[in-house]
Amino acid sequence: MFKHARINKLLPGVASIIALAIVISGCTKQAGEHEAKPVLAPRAAADSKIAATVNRVIDGDTIEVLIGQKKETVRMILVDTPETKHPTKPVQPFGPEASAYTKKTLEGKQVKLEKDVSDRDQYGRLLRYVWLDDQMVNEMLLEKGLARLAIFPPDVKYVDHFRDLQKKAQQAGIGIWSIEDYAKSDGYHPEVVKKAESTGGPEPRPTQDASSEATISYPNCTAVRAAGKAPLHRGDPGYSSKLDGDHDGVACE
Repeated sequence: MFKHARINKLLPGVASIIALAIVISGCTKQAGEHEAKPVLAPRAAADSKIAATVNRVIDGDTIEVLIGQKKETVRMILVDTPETKHPTKPVQPFGPEASAYTKKTLEGKQVKLEKDVSDRDQYGRLLRYVWLDDQMVNEMLLEKGLARLAIFPPDVKYVDHFRDLQKKAQQAGIGIWSIEDYAKSDGYHPEVVKKAESTGGPEPRPTQDASSEATISYPNCTAVRAAGKAPLHRGDPGYSSKLDGDHDGVACE
């Protein structure tokens, strides 16, 4: 009886110790579970294209846009149009035509800008594919023969498609491809144009947009102005190097 009384006396203390151990064990487990939870990475944006308004066109492959209230210069990826405003290079053949085309197509328009891998070039310009509705202006320039393919890895998302477009323009002999050896993989070579002109070589063929009026010829700039066609750009109906005194691709300025 004494033994049973002693056990009964000890039971409340044992029960308290067991209960405390259970509580401590539960708290430790919960803390461990909390520490083991993974840290989730931020979700990627659903749409890689951002909206912008074209403020002005700088040249064939470069535009100035407004993204919200911020002004940015955008250089189109994978294409290179002939120069019109290079600080050390003269205006190159088909440069004015490329600039005029981009200006007519984009100025004042709402566009979407698509990034590839790189964000900016060494000049701080955004590197983007420029979309107007469901058409990409980069590829439109290639189709018209107003740009050559310019590959700068890692921005090569559409390179195979662009190669096909360039090949078709080359086969059609339009725009920059109408002058033999002018556009090459390393850039433009306007010296071949001057050489052809000095030797009385053939005039470059008109661009794809030229109509049957390409057979029109003007004796002088007075006749061009009288017809309301001044200035004439290389590739325009009636353009001739004889009317283009400074050989900048624009006659009767």
